[in-house]
Amino acid sequence: MWLFLSALVLLAAARSLDWQAWLADKSRQHLCFGAAIALVPLWMLQAGIRDGLEVHFLGLTTLALMLGWRLSQLMALLSLLLVTWFGIEPWHEFGANLLLGGILPISASYFVFLLSYSYLYRHLFVYIFVAGFFNAALTMAVKTLAFAGYVTWSGQYPWQVVVDDYLSILPLLLFPEALLNGMAITLLVVFRPQWVRTFYDRDYLINK
Repeated sequence: MWLFLSALVLLAAARSLDWQAWLADKSRQHLCFGAAIALVPLWMLQAGIRDGLEVHFLGLTTLALMLGWRLSQLMALLSLLLVTWFGIEPWHEFGANLLLGGILPISASYFVFLLSYSYLYRHLFVYIFVAGFFNAALTMAVKTLAFAGYVTWSGQYPWQVVVDDYLSILPLLLFPEALLNGMAITLLVVFRPQWVRTFYDRDYLINK
């Protein structure tokens, strides 16, 4: 079921992508694959008390802001394939990891960006702190709560164990995840703004 739902979302993302333009842009391809590969060591650095309840930094807010919703979904798929192939994640959990650990947090992160772009004052610091910093913390919370619900629903662990051994460390993850993505976005918009698809000079810098 998880893999089927994930496939539907990824198919929708792939069908709406301008593949002709993407294939003609070599620098864009290098950026996409480089971002996907950069997530692999980040996801491989896991910590946890019990099997199936490991935590790691996501970096998905930066990915979503850099590539947009469609490409970030496809690159997250590539990252997860590599992490699973290396044996860090089990293949039988691939569908759930893809949907709850990739598609859902990327969608939540991009949705927060759209809200900030539509309803908040468009300024560089708003982009960095709301779309980058606070957005990343919220994305980590969404992913962690989704997995907590999944392992409880699937019967892997009772709810109280999940709360004590998994959700209890969530507050410790929010600030580091927010800081990691906030710093990455800050460096990107300062030194490589052309790499960030959701950052527009005319909106965030000109006449501010």
